[in-house]
Amino acid sequence: MSESPRTGAAGVDAGGGVTLREMRWWDLPAVLLLEERMFPEDAWSPGMFWSELAHARGPFATRRYLVAVEDDPSDGAERIVGYAGLAAVDGTGDVQTIAVAPDREGRGLGALLLTELLAAATAFDCHEVLLEVRVDNSRAQRLYQRFGFEPIGVRRGYYQPAGVDALVMRRTFEEIDG
Repeated sequence: MSESPRTGAAGVDAGGGVTLREMRWWDLPAVLLLEERMFPEDAWSPGMFWSELAHARGPFATRRYLVAVEDDPSDGAERIVGYAGLAAVDGTGDVQTIAVAPDREGRGLGALLLTELLAAATAFDCHEVLLEVRVDNSRAQRLYQRFGFEPIGVRRGYYQPAGVDALVMRRTFEEIDG
């Protein structure tokens, strides 16, 4: 990790002009815009993000939230092109969200965000990581399977208000790493 001169927060150079760093409160306006664009029917509210970030710092942190940023070539300003979050409780990690801007899809950014979340799960001493993914999102399901996640169940009508089912997937570290 390297220090980002713009934010002072440690970041990971993701290549292609993209850097991963810790999500902070000042990122929320841009994150919420991307959230609405990616998940128009079931976007998280500002309060949901604030609640998650409240548990992401300090000695008793149980969350890890990241943003993927790139410099806009037209003005050099930072642009958030993806984000992801993990909650960890009692040895179980739960991928809360992963999103990549449509114009950045297919370039490995989702895989990079997931890799960082799995590293965070290891740091939190998780023995397994769970996630829910829409049953109609085969692209995301393939990504998770590449990372060793296996389907373990379905949550009927999980994504509201559309009532779309969620496929529950799990990766255990003993099976993959042990």
